[in-house]
Amino acid sequence: MAEVLGKMKRTHMCGDLRLTNVSEEVTLMGWVQKRRDLGGLIFADLRDRAGIVQIIFDKDISEEAFTKAEKIRGEYVLAVRGIVKRRQAVNNNLPTGEIEIFAEELKILSEAQTPPIYIDDNDEVSENLRLKYRYLDLRKPKMQKNMMFRHKMAKVVRDYLDENAFAEIETPILGKPTPEGARDYLVPSRVNPGKFYALPQSPQLFKQLLMVSGMDRYFQIVKCFRDEDLRADRQPEFTQIDIEMSFVEVDDVLSMNEKLLQRIFKEMMNIDIQLPLQRLPYAEAMDRYGSDKPDLRFGFELKSISDIAKDCGFKVFKDAIANGGDVRGININGYGEQFSRKDITKIEDYAKIYGAKGLAWIKLTSEGIQSPIAKFLTEVEIQMILARFEAVEGDLLLFVADKSGIVFDALGHLRVEVAKQLKLLDKNEYKLLWVTEFPLFEYDEEENRYVAKHHPFTSPMDEDVDLLETAPDKARAKAYDIVLNGIEIGGGSIRIHRSELQQKMFKALGFSEEEAWDKFGFLLEAFKYGTPPHGGIAYGLDRFVMLLTGNDSIREVIAFPKTQNASSPMTEDPTEVDEKQLKELHIRVSLEE
Repeated sequence: MAEVLGKMKRTHMCGDLRLTNVSEEVTLMGWVQKRRDLGGLIFADLRDRAGIVQIIFDKDISEEAFTKAEKIRGEYVLAVRGIVKRRQAVNNNLPTGEIEIFAEELKILSEAQTPPIYIDDNDEVSENLRLKYRYLDLRKPKMQKNMMFRHKMAKVVRDYLDENAFAEIETPILGKPTPEGARDYLVPSRVNPGKFYALPQSPQLFKQLLMVSGMDRYFQIVKCFRDEDLRADRQPEFTQIDIEMSFVEVDDVLSMNEKLLQRIFKEMMNIDIQLPLQRLPYAEAMDRYGSDKPDLRFGFELKSISDIAKDCGFKVFKDAIANGGDVRGININGYGEQFSRKDITKIEDYAKIYGAKGLAWIKLTSEGIQSPIAKFLTEVEIQMILARFEAVEGDLLLFVADKSGIVFDALGHLRVEVAKQLKLLDKNEYKLLWVTEFPLFEYDEEENRYVAKHHPFTSPMDEDVDLLETAPDKARAKAYDIVLNGIEIGGGSIRIHRSELQQKMFKALGFSEEEAWDKFGFLLEAFKYGTPPHGGIAYGLDRFVMLLTGNDSIREVIAFPKTQNASSPMTEDPTEVDEKQLKELHIRVSLEE
């Protein structure tokens, strides 16, 4: 490199120069964004991670530099030495728009072919092509800004946790397959034929063992792996901010993490978050919002009218309640006139995606009530329903009648969809809350048994321990999620630290003692030797950064993500491997038709 650069040594980043640098001699290095030849002058915009600055090659100042500049094209890599001068025609769209560099020396460090995608934030190229040429896509100012934001946010997290006596400790990537919810990625062992490691879905068991070991406070910014169906906020490999603390209860963990969130928002967004954050028990969140991750940037809260509808003349309502179901609705306050019958049919179709068989509605207009169900209801019933929703002229009431799970799911999604259509979701508004007291179990219809809502090491509420054996569906957990604008960005719990309670938990989950020891024996063995009460939380770093940077996909904030089918167009993985490698691993591939 010394031969290539000669005596040239970079003195500044392109985007850092300002009027205060006028008359200074500077050496810059970067990529050519664009070039314009005006005869005796050649203009080139030079770009690096910090930004863009205009370079002028003037034949009268340096004929040698001018001659070389005649050869440059977009994405050539240059080293330029020159003098900073005040720009005559100011470009207010650039931070460096008040200055320009008159070049005295130029070195072409690398030539470039015409790139297959434009290095421009407004390039409309397909995502697949962007990912195929990700190294070019990452040159875009927006993408580099995302990567730097992510880096700085990770540093804020590390600094805060270090100040609060947390130690960053690495845990194994190759571990034992354990049932934690999603499918494991398996790694065959060459030296142990027929046996496999699993890539960690999380460091859950190891961080608990670190508490057993007396480390007291641990954290790790760590890669995790889950073989699950992908979507905009999921990747097969993702990054967690993983935190665990000893000798704590729920309030201790929440308080520590609220201050971390406050620090992140202040240093990254210059937003002051008021503490304590709102806390909402799971049951109340479902009752009011139909979701365990409610978006609080708008209203449209759910209200039940089952007591009014149970004896009404509308058969759909009456039958739903008779079958043990529920009738609930939301009030689209003040926006009723924006929804025609055709619009209501569209949102009814949306509700059907989530299991609703239909959507009943009442619209209050200046001419009175419009509703296809009004003829089945008495005037008293209608007035009681309107009073329940505090409905006035201009409102639109939407109802779903079905099993409670379907009602919550349909209306929970519907309120967000309607808010989206009405453009009520402001990306620059941030609403944080804790959702607490989750159910300890949920029933899995396929497996015909209760499974852990979070994971098998979550502690039940003290007053609900006896329910593990008598009514597991009613047991609540010392579990909590942190929700930002309707998206869960982290979750955790107080862990079980006593062997006898852990055994009860396994029994409630349908594990025999033998199965529990087979899967988690190393943890149960560790618990025999003195275990402190402990708990923690894990944040999805990718998802958190996505929200704070205003993106809609975590692929925008991960340097080299996978596509929706978990492949990489750039490296073309996953791929087949040769027979020699398979033979060494004692593996034979058999593809079913």
